[in-house]
Amino acid sequence: MLLYQPKDGYCYNSDTHFLFNFICESLKNFKNIKGELLDIGSGSGVLGLLVARDFFKLNLNQCEIQEVFQFLSQKNSNINKISSKLYRGSFLDVDFDKEFEICVSNPPFYHSNVIKSENECLKIARYNNSLPLNDFIKKVSKVLKSGGKFFFCYDAKQLSEIIIALKEYRLNLEALQFVHPNKDKDASLVMVYARKNSKSLTKVLHPLIVFENSEEFSQNVQNIYNLCATHSLKVEVE
Repeated sequence: MLLYQPKDGYCYNSDTHFLFNFICESLKNFKNIKGELLDIGSGSGVLGLLVARDFFKLNLNQCEIQEVFQFLSQKNSNINKISSKLYRGSFLDVDFDKEFEICVSNPPFYHSNVIKSENECLKIARYNNSLPLNDFIKKVSKVLKSGGKFFFCYDAKQLSEIIIALKEYRLNLEALQFVHPNKDKDASLVMVYARKNSKSLTKVLHPLIVFENSEEFSQNVQNIYNLCATHSLKVEVE
C-alpha cells in the first residue's frame, strides 16, 4: 500500500501498524465482517485503508479535522483504489448521517500537561486537548450501532480512565493488549477492543514486545510490518 505523507508534519508510526494487527486478530472470530467502518482522526488514511483493504465488505468512512490530512486521506484512498466517504471537521462536532458497525482510531493521546511541539499540525495530531478521552468515547458510543465494535490505542498509563469511560458509555471491554518497548520495560501503549452493549468477559492478549534488543525488531513486529506492507512517500502539502 502506497501512502503519501506530509514532508513537514505528523506522519503515521508503528502504533498504527500494531493497532491494525490487533484489529485483525480480534476479528478472526467473526465470519462475515461487513457494514460501515469509521476511521476517526484518519490523518493520511492509513489505518482505515488497511482495514478496508483486508475486509473488503466494509464501506470506509473517514473523519479528519485538519485540511492537509483531509487532502491526504482522499489522495491515498484514490491511489489505492479504495472508495471512502470523508467527513470534514472535528469528530466531536460532525453530525454523522449514519451509524457504524466498526469504529477505529489512533487518536491524539499525549496528556495536555506534556510540553507541546510548536508545530500546530503536530499539536492537534498528538495531544488530547483536541479530542479529550471522555468526550471521544462518549461520541463513539453515540455513533456505534448496538453490538458495534470499537478499536483504538492509547497511552497505557491512562488505562484506568479508559475503563471508567467505556463502562459509563455502555462499551464493554472485550480485549486488550499491551505494547512494551522491550521485555524489561513497562508498557507504553495499550490497544483496546470494546463492543457496545456486550457483556462478554475481557480477554488480555499476550504483550507485544517491540525490540528483542536495542536494534532489532522482534519477530512478531517484523510479521506485523510484513502484514501491513505499507510504503510511504513524503510530499510537500500546502
